[in-house]
Amino acid sequence: MRLFGTSGIRGIADNDLLQLALKVGLAVGKVYGNVVVGCDTRTSSDAMKHSFISGLLAAGSRCCDAGVIPTPTLAFATREFDAGAMITASHNPPEYNGMKLLNPDGSAFNSSQKRQIEEMIFNDSLTVAPWDKIQSSSIYEGAIAKHVERTLQNFSNKFKLKVVIDCGCGAASLVTPYLLEKLGCEVVTMNCYPSGFFPRNIEPTEANLGDLTKATKESGADLGIAHDGDADRMMAVDDKGRFIPGDKLLVLFARQIGAKKVVTTIDASMIIDEMGLTVTRTRVGDNYVSEELKKSGDFGGEPSGTWVFPTISLCPDGVYAAAQIVTIASKQKLSQLIDSIPHYPLLRGSITSEGVVMSKLEPYLMAMEPLSVGNIDGIKLNFKDGWVLVRASGTEPKIRLTAEAKSETRAQQLYDSGLKAIKDCIKASKEE
Repeated sequence: MRLFGTSGIRGIADNDLLQLALKVGLAVGKVYGNVVVGCDTRTSSDAMKHSFISGLLAAGSRCCDAGVIPTPTLAFATREFDAGAMITASHNPPEYNGMKLLNPDGSAFNSSQKRQIEEMIFNDSLTVAPWDKIQSSSIYEGAIAKHVERTLQNFSNKFKLKVVIDCGCGAASLVTPYLLEKLGCEVVTMNCYPSGFFPRNIEPTEANLGDLTKATKESGADLGIAHDGDADRMMAVDDKGRFIPGDKLLVLFARQIGAKKVVTTIDASMIIDEMGLTVTRTRVGDNYVSEELKKSGDFGGEPSGTWVFPTISLCPDGVYAAAQIVTIASKQKLSQLIDSIPHYPLLRGSITSEGVVMSKLEPYLMAMEPLSVGNIDGIKLNFKDGWVLVRASGTEPKIRLTAEAKSETRAQQLYDSGLKAIKDCIKASKEE
């Protein structure tokens, strides 16, 4: 049994998750002697945080509480500690919560670190430290100010731009608007007050950002910016009120920082390979991108909106990305830049699927007769004019389906064929 998904531990905020937070805190505290902890704005985050901190202290670890902050802000603070723990479920709905564990360089715990924590919990080897070794917690002051100050060092210009920002009432609500104002922008805020009752679906997808696209266009803003619950993600809207696909954002960021070697995930568009960049593909998940960037690379990201700038941190930093996209928009209209990047139709979707094993799917998918098959993450079918990726979600009981081709008709055909294969497999599994 595994506790960690592709981005930490997540689940419905209930009795089991609260007790798990205590156990994970105990396990982390046994290994790491000085830990900083932060949380997002979810209604359950404070309770989860204190449960986790209780475990740390009981294990004999020292702990600093950084309060409500974005994940990248906590990651920046973690450089002063042995490890960091963020209480968040990121882009999941408000009834979820979870834990992300971070290293001092901002990267998520790697496979061996996660396995160590899991084994300690499953082996029931957790014990409380002697009474004279139990620690007390303290408050970590100034995490947000330090993160903003470091970000501003790379952006000395005053940008006279009008920006609409939608933080979804998440952890960036009091951070990104402040940063953009410091950069000289006229800031129009939407959902920029901390609340665990998210006013929109918190994942910053095109379907969830209708109000932002409308406000950006109607207000005559130069761009719109959106975050998820913990601000490790950032997506944008151009000056025409159009949602910018993450694949094109990746190209814009790579060009902006002069990146030559880029790390992205297996589900990113094939346009990235045509932009003159050296591209390395990983499994889906920002932790895999960060792990690869430790070896080599100037920049990394996922089309879902996580952007990793390794000179700052190996944690996806939606706050820093907001400053970068403002810089790009100050030089040329985003709509012109976006239209200059080639576009291939790309369709993404998912289907709820409890307990379907990926190996059972492969025979159904092979009926599509691909030229080749990749197994970096899930099953990727490659064709002469496109590709299909089918993979199990690492955060939800769903199967993700992505298809891209050089024409709308072909992309839809590939997507529909992939969806039919998944449904046929699910139907057959239920009949067994």
